[in-house]
Amino acid sequence: MSALTIYSDKDVSQPTWHSTDAGEIQQQLNAKGVRFERWQADHDLGADPTPEAVIDAYQHAIDRLVAEKGYQSWDVISLRADNPNKQALREKFLSEHTHGEDEVRFFVEGAGLFCLHIGDEVYQVLCEKNDLISVPAGTPHWFDMGSEPNFTAIRIFDNPEGWIAQFTGDAIADGYPRLA
Repeated sequence: MSALTIYSDKDVSQPTWHSTDAGEIQQQLNAKGVRFERWQADHDLGADPTPEAVIDAYQHAIDRLVAEKGYQSWDVISLRADNPNKQALREKFLSEHTHGEDEVRFFVEGAGLFCLHIGDEVYQVLCEKNDLISVPAGTPHWFDMGSEPNFTAIRIFDNPEGWIAQFTGDAIADGYPRLA
């Protein structure tokens, strides 16, 4: 179940807001310029789908975003618990960073935790199958796939180079809850 938990960026001991209601999550995030929508990831992709199969199944959704926002490229990120590089990948994404473009993800399987550092708050968004999130360019954030990753998401980019991060060097991510 998708969830949003908001914390102060100075006190992780007590959340200031929490909900699993998609409408409430969307309202909170939209107010901060973050796009959050529930789409339908309704294609059976099998146990370990190829990127081509994922793109083929959801080309209609990609085309809709491309027409709306002019995105230039897309790919698929899919990680499973048996990936030998899972720990190194988790550590890379757990460091707070920004992008020069929006970070758009449509989860078609599994779950991941986006943590957005906006102003003096941290928004932890548990994204699951059917969730579309678009983190605005320049927003400090990190992503946790958990110790046993199991997700597939379509990544959509403004530039043809794909995922390019500028790491902030801030250790804020170390103080906040992570996925198990």
